[in-house]
Amino acid sequence: MRRFAGRRAVFLRVMVVWLITATTLVLLSALLSGVEVRSFGAALIAAALIGLFNALVWPLLIRLALPFTVVTLGVGVLVLNGAVILAVAAISRGFVVSGLLSGIIVVVGLTLINTLVTSLLGIDDDDYFFRNVIKRQARRSSGAIEKEVPGVLFLEVDGLAHAVVSRAIRDGNAPTLARWLREESHRLIRWETDWSSQTGACQAGLLHGSNDNLPAFRWWEKDRNAPMVSNHPRDAMEIERRVSNGHGLLAADGASRANLLSGDAPHSLLTMSTVLRRDRPGRIGQDYFAYFANPYNVARTLVLFVGEVISECWSAAQQRRRDVRPRVRRTFPYPLVRAWTTVIQRDLQVQALFGDLYAGRPVAYTTFLGYDEVAHHSGIERPDTLATLREIDRQFARIEAAVKDASRPYYLVVLADHGQTQGATFENRYGTTLEQLVADACAAESVESAAPGDEALGYLSASLTEASRGENALARTVRRATERRTVDGAVVIGKEEREDIRREKEREAPPEIIVMASGCLGLISFPRESGRVTLERIHEVYPHLISALRDHPGIGFLLARSERYGAVVIGEQGLGFLDEDRVEGEDTLAPFGPNAARHVKRTDAFPNCADIMVNSSYWPETGEVAAFEDLVGSHGGLGGPQSYPFVLVPRDWALPTEPIIGAEAMHLQMRRWLADLGHEAYRDGT
Repeated sequence: MRRFAGRRAVFLRVMVVWLITATTLVLLSALLSGVEVRSFGAALIAAALIGLFNALVWPLLIRLALPFTVVTLGVGVLVLNGAVILAVAAISRGFVVSGLLSGIIVVVGLTLINTLVTSLLGIDDDDYFFRNVIKRQARRSSGAIEKEVPGVLFLEVDGLAHAVVSRAIRDGNAPTLARWLREESHRLIRWETDWSSQTGACQAGLLHGSNDNLPAFRWWEKDRNAPMVSNHPRDAMEIERRVSNGHGLLAADGASRANLLSGDAPHSLLTMSTVLRRDRPGRIGQDYFAYFANPYNVARTLVLFVGEVISECWSAAQQRRRDVRPRVRRTFPYPLVRAWTTVIQRDLQVQALFGDLYAGRPVAYTTFLGYDEVAHHSGIERPDTLATLREIDRQFARIEAAVKDASRPYYLVVLADHGQTQGATFENRYGTTLEQLVADACAAESVESAAPGDEALGYLSASLTEASRGENALARTVRRATERRTVDGAVVIGKEEREDIRREKEREAPPEIIVMASGCLGLISFPRESGRVTLERIHEVYPHLISALRDHPGIGFLLARSERYGAVVIGEQGLGFLDEDRVEGEDTLAPFGPNAARHVKRTDAFPNCADIMVNSSYWPETGEVAAFEDLVGSHGGLGGPQSYPFVLVPRDWALPTEPIIGAEAMHLQMRRWLADLGHEAYRDGT
């Protein structure tokens, strides 16, 4: 009975799409001079032929043309789509298309109308037939599947705090997650990050089980006389080399999709730490097959991309008109970067996950970056941010539907690597930057800061780097096209970041002082001084610096190392001697949570810990911090919901008896869950 109902639903969907396509062809005929449809009957025949071409010819065509479509970033697919329309017009009476350009316009028009109508009618985006095409291709490329052992998909929502997702579930902004909780298939728990509440350190802990010696998203390394930036491909590759023991969370035939680090996955796509590797298995573009299997995915993504750019411009204008605060400037090219993150990268990673499901991969991990990106610039619970969250939640429903056709049973786990805390920036509040504050206090000959960069822009650069790898002619064409934006083998879109990297490579002597920002966490280093500079030495060389930082209302506390007392936390009204577990005056760390001292003390022991670590103030009354970057929602330090992400797990999975504190602890728990399901590779507790 269930099979009959399923077939009936597929039949009804085909009929609806057929009628929509025919009606759209008639509409395009009225609007475009290069398209002619002489009757509705001719439109029905043409629509049927287009469907047959896509069903019978497209799967073979895309297998042959896959490398070309990948390295042309999908433009080749639009050309092929247009050619299909021309072929249909050549054999269909009453349907005339004047040329290839008109054929491409027809494809875009069909996609636009179909996307709008199917969304209004609640019809699934993923055509049943094309899911079967993906399934057949995936099974050709996979080995034997242990069907009795369930697989697991870890779906990360970057930057989504436990408090925010709880309200989203309550208010209807995460309906899929809400349904799982109401049906009692899952339960929601909170966990706590380390001091460095950002993707680099968190994913190192989650995917590799170690985030030791990763003090921030970007930091200065004195032994290398150079900065380390987590979302630069070569630095990400080096970070993974340092933290990996070869037995990461995805090592056992797992897949990494759109992550910063790979978790030692043999299969990776849009993963920062692997985009420079030429020794990855499989032919170029293999992991993109699921996306290009549907001939209209590229056109659909293009339509949604344009819609997202318009949405961003409208949302930014509304914030200015209503004088919503805090806010930051959202100028070009940010609308394009946002659309890349929330549409293109999202669609690629979801379709790649479909391929993993049908190939029977035992475990996969993917990061949905869109919420984090929009929250940085709009705010953590602003209307357009929550709209982005709803779209991510919608992807969970699509994945849930695809699981029913998978090669083995699967569990879905949704989690965040960290949260975000909102607030006006340090510069907006006080009219100065942390770099300027340090320069004024030190009267140094050279104080430099690193370009803050953009996480989403980094992923866009990484995707171009990935597309350019290989030795074939088309890969070489992409390399030539991005040559002026390539530094050290990696494409770098951002001009400031590109100049920063080139300047560091050409630098002969280090600056006297370097100031780096990681959200609401600041790092001050003295590169010309060897080793960790002590508090006493800082007082000697820069007698006004510590007091200038300590007394500033936008700074919550400092961490420095004293030759006499060890790790010292310095606040306006108190001192904390962490090695002695002693406080003088007020407890400076009290507003930052009961585990703040533990987190700060651990970071102090890192060889890469900055000479002075600076955490912005946190105002509990408003729940705000003051980011040292130009961000409304920020993370990277302590204060508010940024330190408290969540995990949504199947209800019958065992939970730890103690709170999960730190990304490394979360990694161990994920390994236990995999082992409990029967994945023997994770039973050793490595």
